[in-house]
Amino acid sequence: MRDFFNNVPEELWLDYRWQIQHRIKDLKTIGKYLKLLPEEIEGFKETRGRYPFAITPYYLSLINPEDPEDPIRLQAIPRSVEMDPEAQRDGDPNPFREETILPGLTHRYPDRVLMSLTTFCPVYCRHCMRKRIFGDGERSRTQNEILQMLNYIKETPSIREVILSGGEPLSLSNRKLEFIFSEIRKIKHVEIIRIGTRMPVLTPQRFFDKNLLEILERYQPIWISTHFNHPNEVTELAQKAVDNILKTGTPVINQTVLLKGVNDHPETMLSLMKKLTTIKVKPQYIFHCDPIKGAMHFRTTLEKGLEIISYLRGKIGGYGIPTYAVDLPGGKGKVPILPEYFRRISGNTYSFTTFTGEKVLYSIYEHSSQTPAGSLPRDQGFP
Repeated sequence: MRDFFNNVPEELWLDYRWQIQHRIKDLKTIGKYLKLLPEEIEGFKETRGRYPFAITPYYLSLINPEDPEDPIRLQAIPRSVEMDPEAQRDGDPNPFREETILPGLTHRYPDRVLMSLTTFCPVYCRHCMRKRIFGDGERSRTQNEILQMLNYIKETPSIREVILSGGEPLSLSNRKLEFIFSEIRKIKHVEIIRIGTRMPVLTPQRFFDKNLLEILERYQPIWISTHFNHPNEVTELAQKAVDNILKTGTPVINQTVLLKGVNDHPETMLSLMKKLTTIKVKPQYIFHCDPIKGAMHFRTTLEKGLEIISYLRGKIGGYGIPTYAVDLPGGKGKVPILPEYFRRISGNTYSFTTFTGEKVLYSIYEHSSQTPAGSLPRDQGFP
């Protein structure tokens, strides 16, 4: 697909602003690049005014136009199933009850708050957990709204982490971002700033901006939590973006969503985790796809997620194995789900299952002897 943009000079292709200014946002224009399926044409018509469409030239260039089930295409191009009453009947626009105590501010966990700064995204992912907020148009929080959020954080000493989210928080201007960072850093009890961004995936050119990188370096500690879902998204430009982020002292972690047809094959997920660790991105979570109205068709069974986690173990180092988790409805929080690797046989004897499927007995004995205080066990001291 990059061939469609061969006439674009390299300096423009690598310019974040050019990518945003040239987003494709309508059926007619995307039809120049892709031979759309009937269900995609219908999807554009049925989702208009409800779930918007936009895609950057960069992310569009990752699609194989010959593959109607291309994993990038499935994440970015609307289909009629998004509005199918039968397919979406069990969906909820907001199953997690992300109720705001102030416009844009969610305080679910005692020690952290989420600031939703904008409803703008470079690409509107079809599986987005916040699809409900995009129908009202693209807007950013006003300065007054941001000041109200900051004032709440100042007055709540239990908060040690502030998560910047959206929409896409890094779509804000550098000037606005620096204002927010600097004000947060004035609050003594806030230790961590975390940015939830999909820019490294959708528009990695954002991290070629030296001014933004200087801002990230200036207001540490900052963590970036991003969202790679498929190995095809781990490109040379994405790697360059991650390298630039890491040079500022900012760690990068990844939260993948398990999506039917996109990454629900064990080999696909293994390839993704290998690629992420190669570019020094730490896989943190694989989330079971949320029961979001408009995204229900992406949901798999819980057993599929457990199968994938079991498959990863033994094929990649432990640092490359994320936690498989479900975000419970009603704002009850995230719960990890693990394959069953052991069970008690009798007394202190347990049966463990290795990564190869072998059963191994393991006994735990209680010892009454203790090492005398102030001494080291034999052969463990220095000569």
